[in-house]
Amino acid sequence: MASKSTLNAKNLEALGTERLAQLLIEISTGDAAAKRKLRLALAGAEGPREAAREITKRLTSIAKARTFVNWQNRKPLVKDLQTQRSAIMEQIAPHDPGEALALLWRFMGLATPVFERCDDSSGTVIDIFHQACADLGEVAKAADAAPEALARQVLDALQDNGFGQYDGLIAIIAPALGPDGVAHLKALVEDLGRTPVPVPPKSEWQAVGWGSGGTRYDHEMEERARQSTVEMALKDIADVQGDVDGFIAQYDPKTRKVPKIAAEIAQRLLAAGRAGDALGFIERAEVDNARWIPPEWQDARLAVLEALDRKDEAQAFRWACFERDLSGEHLRAYLKRLPDFEDIEAEERAMAHAAAHPDLLTALAFFLNWPSLGHAARLLVDRQDEVDGDHYEFLAPAAETLAEKHPLAATVALRAMIDFTLTEGRQKRYGYAAQHLATCADLAGRIEDFGLVEPHPAYAARLKAEHGKKTGFWSRMDG
Repeated sequence: MASKSTLNAKNLEALGTERLAQLLIEISTGDAAAKRKLRLALAGAEGPREAAREITKRLTSIAKARTFVNWQNRKPLVKDLQTQRSAIMEQIAPHDPGEALALLWRFMGLATPVFERCDDSSGTVIDIFHQACADLGEVAKAADAAPEALARQVLDALQDNGFGQYDGLIAIIAPALGPDGVAHLKALVEDLGRTPVPVPPKSEWQAVGWGSGGTRYDHEMEERARQSTVEMALKDIADVQGDVDGFIAQYDPKTRKVPKIAAEIAQRLLAAGRAGDALGFIERAEVDNARWIPPEWQDARLAVLEALDRKDEAQAFRWACFERDLSGEHLRAYLKRLPDFEDIEAEERAMAHAAAHPDLLTALAFFLNWPSLGHAARLLVDRQDEVDGDHYEFLAPAAETLAEKHPLAATVALRAMIDFTLTEGRQKRYGYAAQHLATCADLAGRIEDFGLVEPHPAYAARLKAEHGKKTGFWSRMDG
């Protein structure tokens, strides 16, 4: 049974309303956020209209604020925004969805002034606006908003999407718009597409930046933003309407050959039951096998081949993807489709291929993730001269993973980091290198045969001979 001093609702109720009120006044003194929350609660008790008035006042204050918010003082702003959004959805929306919709649009309008004075490197603030954007769809549906007016609001919002706060809005709001509203929105977007930004007299051009093409002017940036808004909106509308050809039409013939774009088109054609057309876009894509290939294109090609029942080609492509990138995902899919026992031989062949991969770190990552620690250990020992100790962010966890069952391989990884640190004189890493050398000494007691790897006493002696003057390192060892 919980103690009567335990903080829970039942025990607090026992204090009585008068004592609780006194405590709340005391606790909220000097705490602006707590006071705002209490005012909201009091307003909500009077009814949704009073709560809406309180929320409106706070949104206005946030919009007018000019103090810069950095990562150190971002938390109060985040809490404030979360409180206002929650109040709209919990106190207003269930009782008056029309008022809640108006407040949500007002809340979303805060994004631009907030981001202009806020460091959101963590992405915490934009997440709140993305949630509010998602709320728009639910509340607009409940409010039975007039489709044409809602379409106009959507277009206005998309033209004020400088921070990505309205990303995905069309798909979110489509159920509330309905077919007629979506068609009206499309007409509005097409009209915007036919209305270029006016070019002022040259004497009035305002420079806003510089790039490789020279000076960038305000009207030029506005025109680019207009074109981008139109293209993105028409693509999203086409998706909502299931209009694959309308989606494709937003890309010029050259852009359709970009592998990632070709994959997007192919996936939509597949969903529409047009696998043959999808294959055409996949095969016309300008894929450079000597460079990185987008996984989206690889996945789309496999999906198309499977849809066309060209399973042998799909299998051959899975193996090719593995051979090229050491993709464990493609290898697993390849092995899964092989007859019994053939998969064992194929996996052995795959391990041999990975062991011979020219990039040692890529091969090591594959073996660790597969996982096959035995192959990872052999790779490190057999190719110890290729281990680049500068990749400490990768080698340190690899050594930790291998240490228990493969101490010799772990030693190779640790020594690579030690050698790099001392040879390059990276003093900031001396502490880590000293820890690595101590770990090597501990591992040495569990290594029965060093083989072609230098035994620990000889390695330690060589380090002392070659780097004995680096007292910053050795002092850490002595400590």
